[in-house]
Amino acid sequence: MKQVFSRPGSLKDVQTHFCPGCQHGSIHRLVAEAMDEFGIRDRTIGIASVGCSVFLYSYFDIDVVEAPHGRAPAVATGTKRARPDSIVFTYQGDGDLAAIGTSEIIHAANRGEDITVIFVNNTTYGMTGGQMAPTTMPGQKTSTSQDGRDIKNDGAPFKMAELLSNLDGVAFSARVAVNSPKNALQAKKLIKTAFRYQVEGRGFSFIEALSTCPTNWGMSALQANQRLTDEMIPYFPLGVFKNTGNM
Repeated sequence: MKQVFSRPGSLKDVQTHFCPGCQHGSIHRLVAEAMDEFGIRDRTIGIASVGCSVFLYSYFDIDVVEAPHGRAPAVATGTKRARPDSIVFTYQGDGDLAAIGTSEIIHAANRGEDITVIFVNNTTYGMTGGQMAPTTMPGQKTSTSQDGRDIKNDGAPFKMAELLSNLDGVAFSARVAVNSPKNALQAKKLIKTAFRYQVEGRGFSFIEALSTCPTNWGMSALQANQRLTDEMIPYFPLGVFKNTGNM
C-alpha cells in the first residue's frame, strides 16, 4: 500500500504539548512542508520568540536561535547578515511581535531584510494568562479586559498584514488560516510562497496566520474553531496584501 501522508522530515518525531484545539501544530506542519519541498532544512535557521511560539526548537529539526521578547526580527537580521546563504525565519505570537516587538518588526520590514516572518495571531497572550493583546478584537473579553476590549480606551486591534504591506521593503505580505481544509491548502501555498521569496532573494516576506486559543478563550476546540471562522476572519480578512512577484 502506498503511503500518502506522513510527518514532514523537518519536524521532529515528538509528542506535542500544545493544548487540544490549538492550531500552532497545524501551522508548524505547513512551515515544515515548505522546508521539505524546497530542500532547505539543512540551511534553515529558526528564530524563536517568547510565548507559546518559543517551543520552535522542540518541534523543528533545524538549528534554532532563541531571541529576547520581541527581538526575533533583530536576531534574524543579524543571523541572515552573518550567514547570507542561510534561510532564516522567525516564528512569533501577537504579544511578542505586535506589542513589545512592534518597533523591531516594522524596522526589519522597512529595511527589506531578506527573512521570512511567521506571525501567529490568536488575539491573546496565550502563555501568560490570556491578557488583552494588540490584536484582541473589539468587545473580546480577556483576563485584563473583563468587560471586553473598548476601542475608545484601548485603541483598535492591529492588522499587521495590512500595516506592513505599506512599507517599501516588504516583498510579500499575506494572512492565512487553518480552520478548514480549503483555508489550510491556501495557507500552505502562501507559506511556501513566503519561503520561496527568500530562496530567490526577493526580500522581506510576512505571513500572518490566524489561530485558536481554546484554553484562554474558555472554549472547546470545536467552539474555538467556529469562533475563528465566524468572528476572526471577518475582522481579519484572509488574502494577499502585497506581492512584488509571481506566486
